[in-house]
Amino acid sequence: MLEFLINLDKDIFLFLNSFHSSFWDVVMYQISGKIIWAPLYLTVAVFIFIKYKLRVGIVIVVFFGLIIAVADLSSVHLFKNVFERLRPCHNPDIQNYVHIVKRCGGQYGFVSSHAANSFAFAVFSLLILKNKFYSFGIIFWATIVAYSRVYLGVHYTADILGGAILGGTISILFFKFYAYIIKKIIK
Repeated sequence: MLEFLINLDKDIFLFLNSFHSSFWDVVMYQISGKIIWAPLYLTVAVFIFIKYKLRVGIVIVVFFGLIIAVADLSSVHLFKNVFERLRPCHNPDIQNYVHIVKRCGGQYGFVSSHAANSFAFAVFSLLILKNKFYSFGIIFWATIVAYSRVYLGVHYTADILGGAILGGTISILFFKFYAYIIKKIIK
């Protein structure tokens, strides 16, 4: 059964990775970048400080930092270095069929740190801001960032799904802790 799922994941990856063009290569490479999203992060921070008092806003920003750090570190140390699943661009069985944009990255890919980080940010921010239009938009953004990793040839779809689940789970747990802390501060 596991072998069937691994082969299915390879097939889905190769199918999704096969749709490429020079235009989308540039777009997806930019989407996968980190600095390009700084205005989004800043905008979310501004809305948080508008919605909440300064003290609570600072606590929320600190929680964002903790969540991203935990998502990033756990994706590497609890998953990539434990499962040691080769990235598709390093897998000798399929690497000749993989469309790689720029570079391959580290040797192992399960789970995707980009997916974990973007979904951690998205889920925590939607729990904080509680706006259905924002929630839809930020989940769409996280999904596009995660998909860009498949497009670029550096992650299987299971890597993305695992990263999304990891990031979302971390955010929910931290949100519960945040709610507890805020009750103590407000008292």
